[in-house]
Amino acid sequence: MRKIASVLLAALTIASASAQDWKQYLPEVHGTVRGKYEYQTSTDEQRFQVRNARVSLDGKVHSLVSYKAEIDLSDEGQIKMLDAFARVTPLEDFKITVGQMRVPFTIDAHRSPHQQYFANRSFIAKQVGNVRDVGATVGYSMDEGFPFILEGGLFSGSGLTAQKEWHRVLCYSAKLQLMPWKDYNLTLSTQRIRPENVNIYMYDIGTYYKWNNWHFEVEGLYKRYAHDSFQDVWAVDAFVNYDWFIQKKKFPFKKISFLARFDYMGDHSDGTLNEDGQMYITDYERKRVTGGLTFSFGKPFQADLRLNYEKYFYDNQALVKASEQDKLVVEMMVRF
Repeated sequence: MRKIASVLLAALTIASASAQDWKQYLPEVHGTVRGKYEYQTSTDEQRFQVRNARVSLDGKVHSLVSYKAEIDLSDEGQIKMLDAFARVTPLEDFKITVGQMRVPFTIDAHRSPHQQYFANRSFIAKQVGNVRDVGATVGYSMDEGFPFILEGGLFSGSGLTAQKEWHRVLCYSAKLQLMPWKDYNLTLSTQRIRPENVNIYMYDIGTYYKWNNWHFEVEGLYKRYAHDSFQDVWAVDAFVNYDWFIQKKKFPFKKISFLARFDYMGDHSDGTLNEDGQMYITDYERKRVTGGLTFSFGKPFQADLRLNYEKYFYDNQALVKASEQDKLVVEMMVRF
């Protein structure tokens, strides 16, 4: 009887250990849903919109090999495959990633929707520096002494939907984050893209500092087009955020954030050519001031109610896009 009990105990021990080993390889599912209402005060028009309905799957298949696959089921009503990559981590602080991803560039453009401070992205994140592509990157980070994160890679340069094309020249992107002291970040990044076989070079510097309940951030991007095919472009994003934490247990919100932002972009071309084979203005010069409140419900999942008002300033000669005008935005964001 004792032998049988010993055998059963050993079997249970092995099964338990095996289950623990397998548990670390089970995939994790995450998602982000953003629904919004917008009212344009200058045109007296309004709309509802599902801005994002993202679902991602990530995990490990080996102690050194991980993966991620993310799809947006409703990016302004369209289905888009976003991330799809495999990653090898041969050393604790060194990683190699191959697949489809957001390129390592800028601060604000690299934020996921649930990490954004405002309902609508900055001009840097939406128009000037927003790039997703297929390629390979290497990354190295150090936490001790002088902490930093260095990422860089090569990319096809044709975006996410034209992956069958062949290229004589690949595009590149590199990003260095320096954290010399706690709660401070200085980010330097550069990138070359090549739409329509014309090189476009981008250089970005950004910094943020978190002090008590405050977040201060400023970022500048310079965009240069080869062979003077289009005039150089500057873009700026600067904002401040203050978090007021609420201790009352019966109050529905655990935190209220007060936000203010100024951003600017010059006359901008995304690199596409017109019928005459020349680049043209796809986004006219503009300035914008945004004020907002974010009501956070707290854990176990992230749930934020965002209220923003955006005021635009254009030159009299600018052609104003239908969705780039003064507006009130009410957005509900849920992250699970």
